[in-house]
Amino acid sequence: MTPKEFLISYVEKFNAGDISSLINMYEIDACFVSQEGEIIKGIENIRHTLESFIGMNGKIESKVDAVIHISDIALVNTEWSFNGTGPEGKVITITGKATDVLHRQSDGNWLILIDNPWGTNLHMHEV
Repeated sequence: MTPKEFLISYVEKFNAGDISSLINMYEIDACFVSQEGEIIKGIENIRHTLESFIGMNGKIESKVDAVIHISDIALVNTEWSFNGTGPEGKVITITGKATDVLHRQSDGNWLILIDNPWGTNLHMHEV
């Protein structure tokens, strides 16, 4: 499976609401970057973040723009959009340009090491 195929599979699992399969696509020590620039570490914390999106009963669409692949590491840039329902029943649309780092395992499968849905649009503040 190529990094692009891996991300297509990720979108399918997300849209199916299959949180267990989604979490299995992350490395144990992976991190997820929130819109506020917070780095969320650990599988259980990432699970809670993904559940909040899935809980909006929405769908995500994603297009892979570029893959830079060397050895067992791939940097993947994607454009994505999410349409769901917010807590007050209002339609929510969120878009972004993600930058993700994938790591190929010894068995040939890819896992997400860094999931940054906000890509270069993210403005992190040092504390």
